[in-house]
Amino acid sequence: MIDLHTHSLYSDGELLPSELVRRVEVLGYRYVAITDHVDASNYDLVLERLRVAARALNSVCATVLLPGVEITHVPPSQIGPLAASARTLGAAIIVVHGETLAEPVAPGTNRAALEADIDILAHPGLISREEVELARQHGILLEISARAGHSLANGHVAALAREVGAGLILNTDAHSPRDFITRERAFQLGQGAGLSRAECDQMLANAESLARQATTSL
Repeated sequence: MIDLHTHSLYSDGELLPSELVRRVEVLGYRYVAITDHVDASNYDLVLERLRVAARALNSVCATVLLPGVEITHVPPSQIGPLAASARTLGAAIIVVHGETLAEPVAPGTNRAALEADIDILAHPGLISREEVELARQHGILLEISARAGHSLANGHVAALAREVGAGLILNTDAHSPRDFITRERAFQLGQGAGLSRAECDQMLANAESLARQATTSL
């Protein structure tokens, strides 16, 4: 299992990075990204702390920790510059908090994210076909979310991604120990969104490819 969207107590998660990694290590995860919520006020501090944690843990743990950020409720015009700054500071994974049906995310967030240097557009809600085309063109993965509320549009995202040929990734958006899932549960969630078993395999392969690529920045 690979999960590239989780949260520690550096934002609204419950766990220290060390406990988060230990929890998923026991479950057999090979890679995990901690992508705490950031905006202009805290992205540098969060990344500094997560990079310290990655250096301390990756030499001794079976699970590779990738330090990242989730750019959250940032005005669309500021997403691109903030993503570029986060990348410069060593973010291995950059997620943007998309236009989920569960929260009042600013319109235009999905498009701004897909025009920026990011890796994953999380829970993009009722994303448009044109935006899915942008994701495909830019190699940005669209998230199928295991998190309640954010998962409401999973079927819509999966169907459009299939039509357009955009890449998908399944993440937990975990905030607590009970949020982590098994590989088989990931397949169930993918199939619940209308994906075939082969498409679920591809979704997990996309996570592996991105994780391997991200390790080069550590």
